[in-house]
Amino acid sequence: MTDLLHWTDVQKAAFSKENLQFTHDVDKSPLFTDEALIALIDRYPRDKLEVFTMGYDPTNWGQWYLGRRGDHDGRSLMEGVRAGRLWLNLRKVNHSDAEIGALCDAMFAEIKAKSGVTTLKQDLGLLISSPRAHVFYHLDIPLVTLWQIRGVKHVYVYPPQAPFVSDHDLEGVALRESDEQLRFSPEWDAQATKVEFHPGQMLTWVQNAPHRIVNQDSVNVSLSIEFMTPKAIWRANVIYANGCLRRWFGLNPSLSKSPKFLEPFKVVFARIVKMRGGFNGNKSPLKPRFTLDASKAEVLHFDDGVEVPTAEKKAA
Repeated sequence: MTDLLHWTDVQKAAFSKENLQFTHDVDKSPLFTDEALIALIDRYPRDKLEVFTMGYDPTNWGQWYLGRRGDHDGRSLMEGVRAGRLWLNLRKVNHSDAEIGALCDAMFAEIKAKSGVTTLKQDLGLLISSPRAHVFYHLDIPLVTLWQIRGVKHVYVYPPQAPFVSDHDLEGVALRESDEQLRFSPEWDAQATKVEFHPGQMLTWVQNAPHRIVNQDSVNVSLSIEFMTPKAIWRANVIYANGCLRRWFGLNPSLSKSPKFLEPFKVVFARIVKMRGGFNGNKSPLKPRFTLDASKAEVLHFDDGVEVPTAEKKAA
C-alpha cells in the first residue's frame, strides 16, 4: 500500500513529541470531491452535524455561535459555505462512515508502522468552512493532526506554557469547567509558529499547544484528527488531578515545576475521581444562537439578544 504521508527520519523519531509538518496525497482522494462531500453530509447523522458562525475580532471568542441547520441538505449547506460565513463540523465521522473510517484506520496504521507510536481514542472530524472564516484561540487535551484537503488557511501554534496558557486554564479545559477557547493577546503571534497551510499538507503539534486558524479567500476542507498515546493519557490525568487539587484543596500545583515523582499518585487520584463520577465542572453546553434561512443557507437569522458580528476588526 502506498504511504499517505511522506516521512523523513526526523519525523519518524519526533512524531507526537514536536511540532511537525508533513506532505500527503489524501487531498487527491475521490472521497473529497464536491459530490462526495455532499453525499457524506447527507448520510451523516443530522443531529450530529454542527453549524457555526463567528465574529471577526480574534480576541472576542464569545462570538463563536452554534446554529440550527433547518431542512438544508448537503448541497444547500455547501452552497451556504461558499457564499456565507459558516463552519461545518462533522465530529467523529470515522465512527459513522465506513469509507472515512477505513481512511482513518490506514492513517494510524501508517503512523504506528513509521514512528512506532501507539495511538488510542482516534476521532476524525471533517471541517468544511467559508472563505475568511476562522477558529478562535483554543487548545485541545488530546494530540491532533490537521490535514488540509482544499483551500488555504493560516495556522498559528503557540507554546503550551505561560503566558499562552496558565495551569489553571489548562486544568479548566481538562475538567470541562470551561470551553476550549482561551484569552488571546495578538502580541503573542510574534512567538507563534505560523504556517500557510495548503492542500497536501499535514500539521501536528505538541499536546495542549494553543492554536488558532484563519481561512484565506477560499472554501476550506480539512481533517482534524484527535488521538491519544499512553504518554498523552498520563499527562491528561496529571492535569486533571492538578485541577482537582487546586479547586478542592487550595493547592497550587504546576505541570512543569511540580516534582515528577508525584505524578503516579496524581494519575491514580485522577482515575479514582473519574470512577466516582468525576469533577463537576458545570460547563454550560453551547446553545444555538441563530438559524439558517430556509431558502439560502448563507443568510443567518440571529436570536433576539445575540450580539450580531460585524466586520469592524478582522482576524489576521
